[in-house]
Amino acid sequence: MNYIFDGIKDAFELIFSLDKELYEIILLSLFVSFTATFISLIISVPTGLMMATHEFKFKRFTSKILYSLMGLPPVVLGLFVFLILARNGPLGTFQLLFTPSAMIIAQVLLVTPIITSLILNNCSDISKEIISTCRTLGANRFEILIKLIKEVKVYLFIALVAGFSRAISEVGAVMIVGGNIKGQTRVMTTFIALNNSQGNYAKSIAMGLVLISLSFIFNSIAYHYVIGDKL
Repeated sequence: MNYIFDGIKDAFELIFSLDKELYEIILLSLFVSFTATFISLIISVPTGLMMATHEFKFKRFTSKILYSLMGLPPVVLGLFVFLILARNGPLGTFQLLFTPSAMIIAQVLLVTPIITSLILNNCSDISKEIISTCRTLGANRFEILIKLIKEVKVYLFIALVAGFSRAISEVGAVMIVGGNIKGQTRVMTTFIALNNSQGNYAKSIAMGLVLISLSFIFNSIAYHYVIGDKL
């Protein structure tokens, strides 16, 4: 048990030592995850709301596929992206493999089904009621859209938090497409995995504490400013 407590003590010392490598990894992780989540939102919000408010052919089948993609193994997704971005792959000429861009692509593909599914699942019933009421009151399409977003913003932020949490905690896909290259594609999760395998428990614990703290802070802010207002 002593090595655990020693690791925690060394971890705090490492965090407050302002280690350059440590904070570069943290900043890269935040950049990749925030960018991927933002891109996913651009895709997921209109898609999720459209599916929630409209009936169309094969909607049930499409929803099943979407829900199934929520449980897609990250390593399988990482392998798929790797093959697409590899030198002999369809997008090999862009030379994106083993770059932050490849990691962002992998996280977008991983997070988008999660955010879309949560929006679809949580907004289907309430959005239909809102649209029906707005039409009865004579609102135009733009006014209906604004009202709809205001009423379901809690669910949108819940989906956002879930998506970002999934992105920043991902290790399998980003390890495959990023390569965990020091100073280039090493993020918090791959850093933890690498140092744990090498027995550098202090560094693993330090980064683990940072990862948990960032997730807690982000979730707390979202809860306080959005979800908390509804309680």
